[in-house]
Amino acid sequence: MYRIFDSAVSSIVKRGDLSVTDPAGMVHHYGDGSGAPVGIKVNTAAAVKIVADPDLYFGECYVNGDLVVSEGTIFDVLSVFLQNTSSTNATYSSKMLHGIRRTIRRLDQYNPVGRSKVNVSHHYDLSRSLYDLFLDSDRQYSCAYFEGDDGSLEQAQLAKKRHIASKLMIEPGMRILDIGSGWGGLAIYLAEVCDADVVGVTLSEEQLALSRQRVGARGLSNKISLQLRDYRTLNTKFDRIVSVGMFEHVGVGHFREFFQKTSSLLDDQGVALLHSINRSDGPGATNAWIKKYIFPGGYIPALSEVVPHLEQWGLYVTDIEILRLHYAETLKYWASRFDANRDEAKAIYDERFCRMWEFYLAASECAFRLAGMNNFQIQFVKDQTTLPLTRDYMVHEENRLRTIEDQLLSDAAE
Repeated sequence: MYRIFDSAVSSIVKRGDLSVTDPAGMVHHYGDGSGAPVGIKVNTAAAVKIVADPDLYFGECYVNGDLVVSEGTIFDVLSVFLQNTSSTNATYSSKMLHGIRRTIRRLDQYNPVGRSKVNVSHHYDLSRSLYDLFLDSDRQYSCAYFEGDDGSLEQAQLAKKRHIASKLMIEPGMRILDIGSGWGGLAIYLAEVCDADVVGVTLSEEQLALSRQRVGARGLSNKISLQLRDYRTLNTKFDRIVSVGMFEHVGVGHFREFFQKTSSLLDDQGVALLHSINRSDGPGATNAWIKKYIFPGGYIPALSEVVPHLEQWGLYVTDIEILRLHYAETLKYWASRFDANRDEAKAIYDERFCRMWEFYLAASECAFRLAGMNNFQIQFVKDQTTLPLTRDYMVHEENRLRTIEDQLLSDAAE
């Protein structure tokens, strides 16, 4: 049985230094010996499954202990495979399964009102304590924005909120809709720093409970309304609409519905900002392991799947920015923090869960470093005269917001 695995790995791994210990205890070497050595041990069942469907079973075998990292880390192992993977050397079964998953993706991503809440709860209603172990103090669970090489995760997440707010050109008293408001960090920023009135909607009961506590503790209940609600049930107009890290849960079959609804909720002089992960190699299918264990119903879009819907609903695209390696750096921080607090995570759940979370974070970082994943921020309006003619206003606005942040921090310290 190992011969099949050996043949598949030999055909893929041409670069790097990978060793595999087979079920009989023999060690096999792959690659050209370059780079840091990494090693794994596999049993017979793992060897067969991984060749049949690596997208699903590589992660499953790692989580179940059928594949063990003997040298390096799971991130190192995945990096070797991804650095050597291309569409030309993928196994026949991998190509066939990807084609099937691409064909049925609309069924997998069928997220009507009601089902969306179930899918969201699978991930975001996990123990509140778990997210404390690896996120920043503001619980930002999306791509940070690193303004330099020496910034902390906290600084980068604050910069992300500031960067987004600068593109919204918010004036005091404006009504803002935050679609997918999470633990409330962005809503709090927009209310405190931008002096806006914010409506935040989420489908996670855990996130809603904590975000309401945070809003109350900051004395912002008169400026922020947080609701357990699907955005599709809203009917009022807003001056600004923002959505960060939520669009990945919409599903490709619901993109038209998302932008139709967003258009109906946005004021004629309004500005909207969509922040989402982007697949730079065009439309695809959700990784089978991620779909099953981490984000059921989710899908990372390509720009080519998004922009046509904006055009269809009379929305002008006024700015697109691609954040390239920012999410890779964010995930590196998360993985490091999770590893440092692994014992606490194991106490909350168990060893198997820890291995699942390690694989999720490592595979995600690899995808952003080596497999073309990145983030886009799309700014769009109904009236193309709404915003200044050049992007200079964003820089001026970021500087203005930074000054307000410093003043608020100074006031809080007194």
